[in-house]
Amino acid sequence: MRIRTPSRIHVTLIDLNGSLGRIDGGVGFALENPYVEIVAKESDEVVVKGRCHNADRFRRVASYLASRFGRGIEIEVKSDYKAHVGLGSGTQISLAVAKAFNDIYDLGFSVRELAHLVGRGGTSGIGVAVFEFGGFVVDGGHSRKEKPEFLPSSASKAKPAPLIARLDFPDWKVVLAIPELRGFYGVKEVNLFKEVCPIPLDEVRELCHVILMKLLPAIAEEDLDEFGYAIRRIQKLGFKRAEIDRYGTLIWRAFEAVEGYAVGMSSTGPAVYVVTDSNAKDVERSLKSFFKEEGLSCETVITKARNSGAQS
Repeated sequence: MRIRTPSRIHVTLIDLNGSLGRIDGGVGFALENPYVEIVAKESDEVVVKGRCHNADRFRRVASYLASRFGRGIEIEVKSDYKAHVGLGSGTQISLAVAKAFNDIYDLGFSVRELAHLVGRGGTSGIGVAVFEFGGFVVDGGHSRKEKPEFLPSSASKAKPAPLIARLDFPDWKVVLAIPELRGFYGVKEVNLFKEVCPIPLDEVRELCHVILMKLLPAIAEEDLDEFGYAIRRIQKLGFKRAEIDRYGTLIWRAFEAVEGYAVGMSSTGPAVYVVTDSNAKDVERSLKSFFKEEGLSCETVITKARNSGAQS
């Protein structure tokens, strides 16, 4: 069987204050490119084939599930993309392998059950939601009864957060610029949560206001100007600002190179995204030129949002 997943932009986490008794919450949207694609079939052992960026992760997930289910699998990786750049490869790889096991052996698990099984969605539910549905999604975070601490998904055992909103994303272009850097993950990401949380309540309140009364209506009404205002404002609030500040002034100056556009950093970065209805090539050249002047090679992609989930 063949499975193709989206990648995703993670716009922001919502509430890392927790005074209402819930934490996390996420906003993001699915992308057509880059993507993970695998071809899988029954096997007596775990076999991973194909040239890819993340062979070890494919193998780890497949080996864990093989021991869990007592079944082997052969996976040929047709396409994947770099880990720890802000585009959510870990969740898409884990879910693609889990779905392959589930469908090949008719195990009967839901996507959310598979996500919990492979340890994804314990902070943000965006990666799980775009795998399942695509589009522009908002999740509702976790009750502090289930998850009392501020932790990234890699260190959380909470179940995937509930999906509370999903809209088709407009037919706008998305320009990605991925400089040759690594995002914050592992111990560094855990430490970031410890250092900056809880986020001040007034910032969380403003962020919620912007999401509810500016960002979501802009998607529903296909208003790129309003969308751009919301995205730019979100970069300066709460945990997102802390994520960007970890790169010093680099990402802030990258934003200035495409000033006026709907520009942000996805997840912990370093991927920068710009949403536009025109001039995508000009935006791409501007970002590539900026990072080159900073002494950084930069991969760029012009893509669109994906309004459907993983295909199999």
